[in-house]
Amino acid sequence: MDPVERGRMLLAVADALDNARGELVPLADAETSLGEGRLAGELARASGQFRLFADVLREGSYLRATIDHADPATSPPRPDLRSVLEPVGPVAVFAASNFPFAFGVVGGDTASALAAGCPVVVKAHPGHPELSRRLAEVVHSVLEPGVFALVEGLDAGRALVTHPDIRAVGFTGSVTGGRALFDLASGRPDPIPFHGELGSVNPVVVTRAAAAARPREIADGLVASFTLGVGQFCTKPGIVLIPAGSGLETVIADRLAGGGRMLTPAIAEGFHQGVRRRADRIIAGRQQDGPDAEPVLFLADVDFLAEHPEATEEVFGPACLLVHYTDDDLPRAVAALPGSLTATVHAEPADVAVLAPVVAALRERAGRLVWNGWPTGVAVSWAQHHGGPWPATTSAAHTSVGAHAIARWLRPVCYQDCPPAVLPRALREDNPLGLPRRVDGAWTDLEC
Repeated sequence: MDPVERGRMLLAVADALDNARGELVPLADAETSLGEGRLAGELARASGQFRLFADVLREGSYLRATIDHADPATSPPRPDLRSVLEPVGPVAVFAASNFPFAFGVVGGDTASALAAGCPVVVKAHPGHPELSRRLAEVVHSVLEPGVFALVEGLDAGRALVTHPDIRAVGFTGSVTGGRALFDLASGRPDPIPFHGELGSVNPVVVTRAAAAARPREIADGLVASFTLGVGQFCTKPGIVLIPAGSGLETVIADRLAGGGRMLTPAIAEGFHQGVRRRADRIIAGRQQDGPDAEPVLFLADVDFLAEHPEATEEVFGPACLLVHYTDDDLPRAVAALPGSLTATVHAEPADVAVLAPVVAALRERAGRLVWNGWPTGVAVSWAQHHGGPWPATTSAAHTSVGAHAIARWLRPVCYQDCPPAVLPRALREDNPLGLPRRVDGAWTDLEC
């Protein structure tokens, strides 16, 4: 299929999802307890991702079509060279638990891989099996046979990663599960790319001036962010560096409230184990058991953070570690932070000049820098980047959200002195697809 045909296919999937909203949202709520309001918004985001990638295909620059005409005057003489990005082949996608639409069967991995021209086989998440099957039926209703399939079960997932026809993998889940599949993909006789989103603590730095000027605002925003969705967001702020002596921990602790049902019993037990491991650091909240979770706040200092690497591991759920720092040891605290999807700074205008080293260090540890805001909520757009250094992802150069997510499923192919009949349409001299292309070093056809 050429990009125009694939764009129509993506729009058909988006329409089919929207038309089935009345059935899909209650089904998702019955299996996840996330609430029909949130799930309706998430389904709209999922269909919106398919529409975004239809726009990506229509715009065309994602192909990086490049032509260097032959030039006998160069030394050595240059042949005619033409390159374009082409689909890698069939892709395996592992659906996530916490976003049954946006990172599930019809999530961004599926949408971007189909946009790239790759058939997709999705491994359903056991946390919402009925929804996964129904979503697969909706997709099947508008796609040609052989373009999309669904499998279920742990053994099927392993078999999928090692199947010789699979050329790349997209995964969203835990560090443990992701690392096991990553090793399988790397250990194949023909290793394949594994694009995994694993664990992230999404650190926050609050300056002394910000803590003094906006304590209640910062506390309200933090609690709302790390408890959103019962703390089951990949961008949940899990480690927050606050100035020692500011009293901000008390303001934050006073705002803890609520809780709710976690997605699965296994996820709930993982949260409870994480809380128990840090029980001596609890300043608000309590140890818990069962399928529900309530917010928990821990407190430590920079020495503890630097000397206990396990303190920087993600606790998936409504838990947050506050770390007291002094101005002198803030750089050491930032240096102890692991790779994350996001890093956030809360600062006042006068702080900007002195924060340059801290910002530089945070930029090395995260894929998105947030200023005076909160990282939960990931806009689906052309500029968005949702990735980061290990253990946030296995491939920090790529994003799983936004237009650039399509790059994961493409590879460059260069054609040298090939006749027109051999060239793909994107590289033919008359540019039948109307693509923006770089020709002899200069962009052309940009009005397309």
